[in-house]
Amino acid sequence: MNKEIAKLEEQILYHKSQYYQGNAEISDVEYDKLEDKLKKLDPTNKVLTLVGSAPSGSSKIAHDQKMLSLNKVYDIDELMSWIEGREVISTYKIDGVSCSLIYKDGNLSLAKTRGDGSFGEDITIKANWIKDIKSSLGKKINQCEIRGEIYCSEESFYTISKEMEKLGLEKPTSQRNIVAGLLGRKDHVELSRHLSFQAFELIADDLKLKDEHDKFLHLKSFSFSIPDFQLHKNKKSIEATIEDARIFMSEGDYQIDGLVFTLNEIGLHDQLGSTAHHPRFKMAFKYRGDSKVTTISEIEWGVSRNGILTPVAHVKPVELSGAEIRRVTLHNFGVVDQYNLKKDDEIEVVRSGEVIPKFLSVVKSSKGEFSYPKKCPSCDEPTRVESIRLHCDNKKCPVKVLENILHFIVKIGIDNLSTKRLEEMMKKGLVKEIPDLYQIKEEQLLTLDKTKEKLAQKIMAEIDKSRSVDLINFLSALGLAGGAYNKCEKVVHSGYNSLDKIKHLTLEQLVEIDGFAEKSASDFLQSLKEKMPIIEKLEKNGFNFKEIIIKENPIKGKKICITGALSEKRSVIEAKIRELGGVVSGSVGKSTDYLLTNESDSASSKFKKATDLGIAIISEKQFFEMV
Repeated sequence: MNKEIAKLEEQILYHKSQYYQGNAEISDVEYDKLEDKLKKLDPTNKVLTLVGSAPSGSSKIAHDQKMLSLNKVYDIDELMSWIEGREVISTYKIDGVSCSLIYKDGNLSLAKTRGDGSFGEDITIKANWIKDIKSSLGKKINQCEIRGEIYCSEESFYTISKEMEKLGLEKPTSQRNIVAGLLGRKDHVELSRHLSFQAFELIADDLKLKDEHDKFLHLKSFSFSIPDFQLHKNKKSIEATIEDARIFMSEGDYQIDGLVFTLNEIGLHDQLGSTAHHPRFKMAFKYRGDSKVTTISEIEWGVSRNGILTPVAHVKPVELSGAEIRRVTLHNFGVVDQYNLKKDDEIEVVRSGEVIPKFLSVVKSSKGEFSYPKKCPSCDEPTRVESIRLHCDNKKCPVKVLENILHFIVKIGIDNLSTKRLEEMMKKGLVKEIPDLYQIKEEQLLTLDKTKEKLAQKIMAEIDKSRSVDLINFLSALGLAGGAYNKCEKVVHSGYNSLDKIKHLTLEQLVEIDGFAEKSASDFLQSLKEKMPIIEKLEKNGFNFKEIIIKENPIKGKKICITGALSEKRSVIEAKIRELGGVVSGSVGKSTDYLLTNESDSASSKFKKATDLGIAIISEKQFFEMV
């Protein structure tokens, strides 16, 4: 037993060190298995309490507050047991390198890695190259620490790899490893410009933060990129977010290895405290997984509803997490190009939370060069390479049209209209676009294979019923860029609760809604514009979304920004504003009507901006008197 424990200790320490140097030799899944095995044999082993890896060289700097690791669970019931019915905020757990930024008088003075949690490594020079790391907060705060994750997107990894090859440098092996590799380099520091940063923690005595939600709004007001965050009050909401993260692990443009849940009430943070290893008010949710080596039989390219060709490898059957795996996602064109993937390559594949297993690394490369389709496999039109993606630009591409209609059918709830039936309807010319579904006659359905009168009547009833769907479901069914259900819900709940208001949404209005950065807002609006002909045809086919009638009151139509500590929960006040037809804004601008705060003289940027713009400042008590 002691020999086994000693061996596990040695393996964990070695692989932890390699991981933080950017030279990981095993997958996260395999590393987690080592820790889990040691935990079972020796739950109090000191190796399990170690955070990160000791920084090297003379540039190590102490953290004022330790940068701890996270405790983790793999099961939804374990997570709910930890939550104990309390409000939590969730964010994606980005797979990168944790970083601490120190600001003095509002200006960046120091950037350091997490290191071993007590001491980090000075990376200020590299941090200045990363565009998401702000050199100034735009306001004077005596001292402020912002923590977050430096990471590499799929697109940037592809760009860095090509640039490093041209410079004669060693080719990077993964998105995660390249971050640690670049931050550890003494030369070519300019390569750090391709890295990204998202902020998730704010430590400042000058700022009075009541809850975790308020913390993210402050970070956003400093113009930092922040992770998508969700406030949860029940299990159903948490389950939906866990499923979204599962999909993001396969389809997202950067790597995550789970979710982080944080208790929303900051008072509980001090009350619960931390262990030597992790804070008790945070919990990581990870997906149980497995990785194996297999061989590529062939690479197939499928067309998505947005016209991107996605490579999938057919592999020699291998068992992962109790399932036989025959297909593995290769992510995108850039990955196939970067790793020169082709038939007979031996590859490592992993299955954790992914919808389908994904490619992890090349174990042994076969002879030859990779290839990709120069013409779309669906419509035979020429394909176009744009950075890491391969596109089909033909708007009438049969698979693109089919996938868009299928997405609508699933989201809108027409349950008995299967993929096979839709394909047959399209071949017969009965359906060419989404609105055609609402022109179908029962006798036309009866011409379909294995479709009898009873089933045809059922499909007709479901099509008819789908006209009465609510506005949020309707918007998410359209397949707008960045228009997942939770994003559409935020838009509607922010006061844009009619189709007419949605049609007239501006970029300025959309970026004020939580979860929308300028790019995602721009993509959403461009997609909405492209879908407008379909929306108008659906309106003519009986879709009608009545605006919720709200009685006249002092809040109706007003845009309200909240800052500082409140006696009532922020979520309660935000819900009240929306219920009365107001709009909750995350920042102060010219169009803001009220700043709601209990502070009569605040140093916050929102208070100062509201004062400079002459915006009415009301207290929590005044707000409730108004309503």
